[in-house]
Amino acid sequence: MYYIPTMTPKVLLSEKRVNIMLNRLCCQLIERHGDFSETVLVGLQPRGVLLLDQLIHLLHENGIFSIQKGKLDTTFFRDDFRRNEVPHNAKATEMEVSIEGKNVVLIDDVLFTGRSIRSALTAIDTYGRPKSIELLVLVDRRFSRHLPIQPDYLGAQIDALQGDKVKVVWSENAFNNIVYLEKQSQ
Repeated sequence: MYYIPTMTPKVLLSEKRVNIMLNRLCCQLIERHGDFSETVLVGLQPRGVLLLDQLIHLLHENGIFSIQKGKLDTTFFRDDFRRNEVPHNAKATEMEVSIEGKNVVLIDDVLFTGRSIRSALTAIDTYGRPKSIELLVLVDRRFSRHLPIQPDYLGAQIDALQGDKVKVVWSENAFNNIVYLEKQSQ
């Protein structure tokens, strides 16, 4: 038996860098959506909801308090749903607001193949017909897309090998977040 040393994850985006990106994303949202009266922010379960919470905290700091939001689970809308026996990662969908005629911003932490976003587009149809749909992601793994999906709001683009994982670590404290790369085992 061979010993394969475990590699320490490489920090791609430090806490300071992530906070700068979150503030920039918040400012871009304010520029485009103003008082958010016609906008609904929708976090994709589970990781996009954590990013949604961070953005709402920053919007509150900027004096915007009337934010309509939702949490969307796409498990049963995924194209690989029937390939798995039991959905082990399903989370609750919370869409208490109407999206009919509204501007919807889908929020997720990492854009990888685009399949989660495709399933979110399918799932959002069950809640009405929005005026527009935009995509906000913290990290775009650009050379790994299976579908022609691109973000409207982007924190950073990261290039990683196919088997590597880009992980966003969200802290209980709103300002201790990092992004790191977990290399595949050789």
